[in-house]
Amino acid sequence: MTDDRAAIDRICAEIAAERRRQVARWGRQDHPSVSPDSPESPAVHAERAEAWKAVNDGRRAGEHSWDAILLEEVYEALAETDDVRRRAELLQVAAVAAAEIEAIDWRLGR
Repeated sequence: MTDDRAAIDRICAEIAAERRRQVARWGRQDHPSVSPDSPESPAVHAERAEAWKAVNDGRRAGEHSWDAILLEEVYEALAETDDVRRRAELLQVAAVAAAEIEAIDWRLGR
């Protein structure tokens, strides 16, 4: 567990450093969650989330892949219209992305 905590802390520090680089380059970003002229509606994103959920649910243990897991979480976040629930979904997106970074680091022996 200690190694997991250290890996999580290291990745979070890298994410924080990347955010600082983004702010230094572009300043504070305050875009709308959804573009008013977007052809994609929350309902379309919800359908995509359900499709990726079905992919994940249909896989047996050991057959999951990060792309399907991450896309399910991303589309769930994009489908959410309530800011509080969207924020919670985005945290899940960030956590899944961090989990894949951990897996890559394990493969690289870091």
